[in-house]
Amino acid sequence: MNIEKLETTAHKIVSPGRGILAADESTGTIKKRFDQIGVESTEANRNGYREMLFRTPGFGDHISGVILYDEQFRAKARDGSPLISLIADADSVPGIKVDAGAKDQALFPGEKVTEGLDGLSKRMAEYAALGAGFAKWRAVIDIADGVPTRGNIVANAHALARYAAICQEHGVVPIVEPEVLMDGGHDIDRCFEVTEAVLNEVYDQLYLANVRLEGTLLKPNMVIAGKKSAKQASVAEVAEKTVACLKRTVPAAVPGIVFLSGGQSEEEATAHLDAMNKIGNLPWALSFSYGRALQQAALKAWGGKDENWSAAQRAFAHRARMNGLAAKGEWSEGLEKAA
Repeated sequence: MNIEKLETTAHKIVSPGRGILAADESTGTIKKRFDQIGVESTEANRNGYREMLFRTPGFGDHISGVILYDEQFRAKARDGSPLISLIADADSVPGIKVDAGAKDQALFPGEKVTEGLDGLSKRMAEYAALGAGFAKWRAVIDIADGVPTRGNIVANAHALARYAAICQEHGVVPIVEPEVLMDGGHDIDRCFEVTEAVLNEVYDQLYLANVRLEGTLLKPNMVIAGKKSAKQASVAEVAEKTVACLKRTVPAAVPGIVFLSGGQSEEEATAHLDAMNKIGNLPWALSFSYGRALQQAALKAWGGKDENWSAAQRAFAHRARMNGLAAKGEWSEGLEKAA
């Protein structure tokens, strides 16, 4: 294990004002996104859409890494260039989603555990040889009556730790993603309680797996009320409680935390990240690893038409810049509206 290489890559990904584009939608997920704009989900359209994003002028100014699905990791642009070379040429790091998805956990009704460890070492060696600098594995933790259980939290944390160890063995930075879902009717305090329990278990398991935290990144949910909750928290409360929860659970050795947006709107995700960075005096960098919150406006502007590339790229560049400012605590609603 080359810990110096791992640390260098991790710090590059959370360099000031930059974050991750999560473009790792599966074939099924991207079809749902394309259906919303009336575009057929062919391989050519899927690859062309990603190429459009990666060729955005100034792409690397605010995007330090891109998570890809296997299809796009191996795909080529229209001129024959590998898509991952477009990312690397922008001084951004290509990354790969390696889990096999969340499946029902046996004897744990309503709970899921992420699969994909079988054969992972062999796959990771191949991805590393192809140019992957980091990888991602997502665990899904739901909140409902009696859920999550301790057994489900432990099972997911253990899988995350085993995945992270395999990544580091092959010189790839693991992004550890334990997502506490915001789909339910729980309030922000319940989210805090569950997120704290999950992160504590994750770092216990990473320690037991001999994972070097200096060569990892965390991709957590923000501490936020569920979508169905009658009591929604303010931007300031989300920021304060998220930072408080992270300070209780995430060791200072971790270089950075790259939040998922979790179904928030584009501006909500930006505002929350900015408010956290405005708190200051944090032991780790706080940045973003957004999918829809970076792409939604660009996807609509594109509409599947080549003549809309420039408009879509402008929409994407705007969101990337806004989140880059938020990662430094320099965003404001005035900047958002003036841009």
